[in-house]
Order: sequence, then C-alpha cells, then structure tokens
Amino acid sequence: MTEPQEAPEVPGIGTARRRYVTVCALLWLPPGLGMASMVLLFSERGMSLAAVAGLFAVHSLTVAALELPTGGLSDVLGRRPVLAMAGALNVVASALAGLGTTAWVLTAGMVLMGAARALSSGTAEAWYVDTVQAHSGPDAELRTGLARGGSATSAALAAGILLGGALPWLLGVGPDLGARLGEATSGAVLPLSVPVLLGAAVRVVFVCYVLTVLREPPRPPATLRSVLRGVPVTVLGGLRLGGRDALVRRVLLTAAAVGSALAAIELLMPGRTVALTGATGSGAMAYAALSCAGFVCGGAGSHLAPLAARVAGSGERAVLVCLGGCAGGVLLLGVTASTTHMLGTALTVVGFCLFYLGLGAASPNGNELLHRRVPSARRATALSVQSLAQQLVGALTGLAVGALPTGPLPWLLTGAVLLSGALLWLRRADVRSTPVTTTT
Repeated sequence: MTEPQEAPEVPGIGTARRRYVTVCALLWLPPGLGMASMVLLFSERGMSLAAVAGLFAVHSLTVAALELPTGGLSDVLGRRPVLAMAGALNVVASALAGLGTTAWVLTAGMVLMGAARALSSGTAEAWYVDTVQAHSGPDAELRTGLARGGSATSAALAAGILLGGALPWLLGVGPDLGARLGEATSGAVLPLSVPVLLGAAVRVVFVCYVLTVLREPPRPPATLRSVLRGVPVTVLGGLRLGGRDALVRRVLLTAAAVGSALAAIELLMPGRTVALTGATGSGAMAYAALSCAGFVCGGAGSHLAPLAARVAGSGERAVLVCLGGCAGGVLLLGVTASTTHMLGTALTVVGFCLFYLGLGAASPNGNELLHRRVPSARRATALSVQSLAQQLVGALTGLAVGALPTGPLPWLLTGAVLLSGALLWLRRADVRSTPVTTTT
C-alpha cells in the first residue's frame, strides 16, 4: 500500500511575488526581442504591408479562437503545465518566424505563436492570485503584486526591444557580420532574424523555470475525462460572468478598446520611424529606442498604480483617469502623423509615452477589480475572456488600419475608440469583494 503524497507547500506572499515577477520577465522578454524587427523582417522576406497585417491578424485570430478553451484548460489542468506547454510552442514558433522564407512557413509560425499566447494568457497572473489567496485568504492584497508583475513585463519588453533593435544594426557595422551570416545560411538567417531566434533560447529557460519553481495550491487530480468535461463547463461559466456582472463587462469592453489602440501602434509606428530616418536598419533602431521609452513609462505606470488608486479615490476612478491619458496620447499621435519636423517628432514621443504610462497604471487597478469578482475556478477563463476581447478587436483593427490610407485617420479613429472605453468608467459600479458565482 502506497502512502498518500503530501500536497506541495504553498509559497509565501514574498516568494510568490518574486516568482511571479521572474515569470513575467521571462515570458515577455522574447516578444520584446522580436517586436522591433518582426514587421521589418517580414517586409525583408518580400511581404507587403497588407500581407504583414494579414500575418498579425492570423496570430490574433488564433489567440481569439483558443483563448477560452486554453483558459478553461488552465483552470482544470493547472497553471504550471499550461505555462510549460506555452513555452514549448513558442520555441517552435520563434524558429519558424525567424527562419521562414515563404508565406506558409511564416503563417505556421504565427499560428503556433498565437496558440502559445492563448495558453499563457492570464495563466501566470492566475497562479499568483491563487497562491496569495491560498496563503492569506480571499481578502489578500493583490494590487501591489500585480503592479510589480506589470513593471517586470514592461521592463522585459523595454530591454528586449532595445536589444532586439540594436542587434541588426550592430551586425551591419564594421565587418558586416550580418551579410556573412546571410551568405552562410543561404539567406535563411538575416540580421533581423537574430533577435527572434534569441527569443527562442530565452523561452527554453522559461520552460525550465516554470517546471522547477511554480508550485501550485492543491487541486483535484486531473484525468482526461475530467479535462474533457471540465473545460467546456468552465468556459461557459467564464462567459456568463461578462453577461451577468456589470463591472466585469466594463473590464472586457475596456480591454477591447485597448486592443484597438495597441494594434494601430504595433502596425504603424515601425513605418513612421523608417520614414523619419530614411533606412530600415536605423528605423528599427529608432523604433526600438522609442518602444523602450514607452515600456519604461509603462513600468513606471504599473509601479504607480497603487498610488493612482489612492489619489483618485478608488480603483475605478484610477482606471478612468489613466485610460483618459492613454486616449490623449493616441490622439496626439494622430495629430502628428503627417509631420516630420522637430516639434512634431517631440510630440510623437510624448504621445507614445503618455499612452504607455496610462496603460501601465490602469491595468493593475482594473485587474484587481476583476479578481475580486471572479472565483478561483473561473480565474484563468475570465482573464482569457479579457484577452480574447483585446485580441479580437486588435485583429479587426489591424485589418482596417492596413486598408486605410496612412496619415492621421487611423490614429484618430483608434483614439476615439479608446476614449469611449475610458468613459465607460464615469458611472460607479457596485464593487463587491465577494466573487460572483455561476451555476453550471
């Protein structure tokens, strides 16, 4: 007769915060590495702007299709195995995106990257909230840990995009190692490919870390039957939350508005920097520096999220004010879209940084409100519904922006959408600490 296995020890709050911060950094450093070069890499592979928009739409639509099933899988199977699967898929996806030379290989890479994004969406955050509440009860303070995770995410993105933008430029100076690398690999590895392939290596480290240190609170053992039965039930329960709870519905609509603005920025800003500098390599470097500044502002905003809530009087008012600042930043980007003089460039930088500063401060406050309304058994699913709203609207916005003429119009439209999302928080909702339950 075998003795029952002891349940894994639940980490303390300090340990959980440190591990959550590390996971956030390892999770988001690879996307940062590829962010400055991905659009330009696809263009170097012969893809038009419309085709690049289509590839990113494939990624977003894959995320949208898998968000709810993977969120339910995380709630039923556990956070650690789902995060490990996400990391493994991302390794393969990064290799395909970095080495692919044909449209179908790049499409396959974006599909796998979207599947990995869906698996990881909200899973680490759900692990942190579960762990803290298992240690200190349902009324445990969450905003500080969520803010530090947001700061770590922004710092990783900033460092990644700065390094990812500098590497192609560095490979092109001096002895031109980039050209030699391309010749040695018959064009499979370009200087713009190197940051994406470096991201694959970081993701291997991420998988090892997750499997080693992310202990979870005890949960019922998962079997194939329980997963097949539990995932649809959990997904339906997560969808009902948005329909029954006004505050959860606001969080979801806000995420959709933010997704619209992010899609416009990610698709249009690389081209603006290339037009400003006059060359692809220097444009990538300029975009990397600009994005680094934006993510630093995002990290500062996340760090200031608890202060924003105290100054504004509540988490809801903080979301309203911070999202209003985001919308102002996007509208400023629209006003300066057709200008290349010094003042216009300076105002572009201000608008870009203002957007990320406001977004960084709004996210922890909005997510804390969400976690206090959602039970643990629906937590990852609720976060997946939030991400689904952001990704789906982002994909549609990307397609629309790719079809619109360049200039102020795409920016002004997305700025108006984001401002509408901010205005949803004008009326105060009934904020209860007791999670909403759903019947199955």
